[in-house]
Amino acid sequence: MMPQMPQPTFYIFKCEQSAPPGMPKPSCVNEQTQDLFNYLAQSLMQKGIMGPVQAIRTSCLGRCQMGPVMMVEPGHYMYSNLSKEKIDKIVQEHIIGGTPVQEYLIPEQFWGEPINLAQ
Repeated sequence: MMPQMPQPTFYIFKCEQSAPPGMPKPSCVNEQTQDLFNYLAQSLMQKGIMGPVQAIRTSCLGRCQMGPVMMVEPGHYMYSNLSKEKIDKIVQEHIIGGTPVQEYLIPEQFWGEPINLAQ
């Protein structure tokens, strides 16, 4: 019998949407920020947590004005205005330490409570 495979502890969804040149909305990926996903993945590999933590490239997460953004699940934790330094702290404190980094989370006015679809 196969040993049971544990489910991932965290999923990190990193927006990889790049707005075409001349588009009015900001872009989560541009020349300054295009290597953030690889930086995140390398960080997880170096710390030996690439299996329990799944880094996933996504398209637009709908908060372009706050980009670059990534979402950590479980918990709908949306991190905004990312940089390598912020990713380091999020991996260390939230992913490894279990405590979300409050000052990097998207402001509440951009991230209200979800709508209850079950009527």
